[in-house]
Amino acid sequence: MSAAPEGVELQIVDRVRLDANKELDSRRKVDLGQFMTPAAVARFMASLFSDRRGLVRLLDAGAGVGSLTAAFIDKWGEDGVCTTAYEIDGTLATHLRETLARWGKGLQASIIDLDFIQDAAYKITLGKKGAGFTHAILNPPYKKIASDSIHRALLRAIGLETVNLYTAFLGLSIELMGEGGEIVAIIPRSFCNGLYYKPFREWMLAKTAVERIHLFHSRTSAFNDDEVLQENVIIKIVRGKRQGNVTISTSSDTSFTDLQLHQYPFAEIVHDDDEQKFIHVPVTPTQTGIKGVPLAERSLKEIGLEVSTGPVVDFRLREFLRTGPEKGTAPLLYPAHFANGKMEWPRESKKPSAIINNHETKKWLYPNGFYTIVRRFSSKEERRRIVAHVVDPETFRSDAIGFENHLNVFHSGKKGIARDVAYGLSVFLNSTAVDDYFRRFSGHTQVNATDLRFLRYPETKALEELGRWMQAQAGVTQEMIDNQVEALHGRRRQGR
Repeated sequence: MSAAPEGVELQIVDRVRLDANKELDSRRKVDLGQFMTPAAVARFMASLFSDRRGLVRLLDAGAGVGSLTAAFIDKWGEDGVCTTAYEIDGTLATHLRETLARWGKGLQASIIDLDFIQDAAYKITLGKKGAGFTHAILNPPYKKIASDSIHRALLRAIGLETVNLYTAFLGLSIELMGEGGEIVAIIPRSFCNGLYYKPFREWMLAKTAVERIHLFHSRTSAFNDDEVLQENVIIKIVRGKRQGNVTISTSSDTSFTDLQLHQYPFAEIVHDDDEQKFIHVPVTPTQTGIKGVPLAERSLKEIGLEVSTGPVVDFRLREFLRTGPEKGTAPLLYPAHFANGKMEWPRESKKPSAIINNHETKKWLYPNGFYTIVRRFSSKEERRRIVAHVVDPETFRSDAIGFENHLNVFHSGKKGIARDVAYGLSVFLNSTAVDDYFRRFSGHTQVNATDLRFLRYPETKALEELGRWMQAQAGVTQEMIDNQVEALHGRRRQGR
């Protein structure tokens, strides 16, 4: 399925977008966190609205040069449309006025050059939001909100706790919508998981129904002109509608020539028993919930394990770091010490390999022992997001180990875990099934301890069996790992 060519006016607006991109100061653009929407993406977004009836009150917050409003009008016509477009950047606002002036008297346009968060929060607080918007089409800015900022205070005043401009814009837009109002937005996928975005997820899910989520297979596709590496989704939500099935669509890129659609029960998108309200985005009908992951049966607590972020923050302990091992030091492990399925320590690199072990650093160190670690960050080129390794205590002549902050560490009460369990855990975490499941709710390359904490894991006996198998191999491939996990899963099911 492919989109028909856009109208002439929309092509003109897209050329304006490209020219405006060149005009903008790059530092200013990053400061505002705004990346303008290409015509192909804008037109696809506009196509997701239901057939319009009657008067349209359209909100475009962070409108840029007007690409999204132009796409909406190109799709649905200008008669009976009253649009409110917010744009705080003077250069872009000039282009926005020119864009909206291209249409005739049928379009009623109001351009507001105020800070959207401040203006919307005041209107909501003072009860001046009127009848509410019927439609909103959004590409909000992406930037963290400081905890002590005026934006954070205004959002808290209306009951919205969030950490980024894009969720603030979307949350405020939800509040400004009338019942049945539809919102289509292109936003980073990071809101789908993580503790920081939990209040926003609860806000959104309590007030709207999720109808559609679109995912691009390519991380850079949506904003390739701006070299944005953040993974984005296009989401359609409806204010006050009863939640039903959710349509998940995918495409390789913004041509949408290989567009595929599948419907899923909402319980497959947000699991009923998930207090965190993670939003899962399956990309094929064969992907199921955590129950479909082989051997995923127990919580970490049930198998007596924990996972924590490495406690050593190097810049805070810089005076105690050493290039290599020396008397009075403990090994310090970074992601750089793990590659190609192996641990290499010490290793010549820009990162230190040791830390002074004394009364000032001891509280940041763990006892020497077996641990399973997962890097917090993977590169976008890697096949897997979750990459697990085993720390073998026999590598070190030390009674303590330091784990740097870019590692997640599986432990038992901040102590080592059984050897077979450590190896078994690495096998399970490195399986394709676990990685596929993780990708359903995490669209970025970061793997947080919180994400790992809410996975399900094999029972201890299954971990031990996987661990013994792993240690008996001279080397393993991805296929061997996947086959072993599946085979053990099958045997355990037959034995019940």
